[in-house]
Amino acid sequence: MAVLTEPGPGAVGRSPSPEGRRRPRRNRGPGALATSFAGYAVLVFFALVFLYPFVIQLGNAFKTEPDAAANPLSPVPSVLDLSSVQRIFEGTDFPLWLGNSTLVTVVVTIGRVFFASLAGYALARLRFSGRRPVFAVVVAMMAVPPVVLLIPKFLVLNQLGLYNSYAALIVPLLVDATGVFVMKQFFESIPVSVEESARIDGAGTFRTFWSVVLPMARPALITVTIMSFQGSWNELPHSLVAVQDPALFTLPRGLADLVSGSLGKGNQYPLKLGAALLATIPVAIIFVVFQRYFVRGANEGADKG
Repeated sequence: MAVLTEPGPGAVGRSPSPEGRRRPRRNRGPGALATSFAGYAVLVFFALVFLYPFVIQLGNAFKTEPDAAANPLSPVPSVLDLSSVQRIFEGTDFPLWLGNSTLVTVVVTIGRVFFASLAGYALARLRFSGRRPVFAVVVAMMAVPPVVLLIPKFLVLNQLGLYNSYAALIVPLLVDATGVFVMKQFFESIPVSVEESARIDGAGTFRTFWSVVLPMARPALITVTIMSFQGSWNELPHSLVAVQDPALFTLPRGLADLVSGSLGKGNQYPLKLGAALLATIPVAIIFVVFQRYFVRGANEGADKG
């Protein structure tokens, strides 16, 4: 026969002492410390390898031309020279290229975000025949190298009479398969009950998309915005087959013209690297400001994939 004993005074409701709740610390041995040190050393090494070309670019942009020719791999200029920056704006068509790139990038970014959102929502929520094959085509387009489409792009633009115009720079870039994929994956992570509540209140399909679902997709929208801005700002191959008039050159096309030797004699490293540095600044600012949203939206899209 079992005998029940009453707990002693103060035993009921007593929680373990803080000392009892503490987890024992692991004593990291010399092997673990050596492994951590080696891992960090490898990361620092590859970080330096990746960043050193940008440091060289920054240093050579403020060198004199003889100094840049004599010591092109040195990141520190012997004499700080700002004349190359002045020559970029006065001796080249850099302001024209900058204006063209800004116009093309803004229009393409807005168009990609809008159309990718519509297409992604349709593939995620609307049930229509052929939805799965259409999405399969979108995924397949992500695997097609852009260089394969250069000649077909030129032929289509020429046949439609759009060659050598702003429309040729903008229209073919308005839709991007990667943006559609990211938006679709994110929309599928939003509960359907949110849309059902909006429909009960009398909202139609587009109203539900625009006023309810789209504001909830801010991380994905920022992700697509960053990718679209960066892609269109740095787009060179498309501009090669879309325009030939120097008045329509964008920054990548203009910089390629500088590198090819359009300025005449001499390597002119400070001028070329200074122009490339100025072209890099807008993309770097956009990415640094919205980096956390970009990573969050990319991770959520990857989790759904």
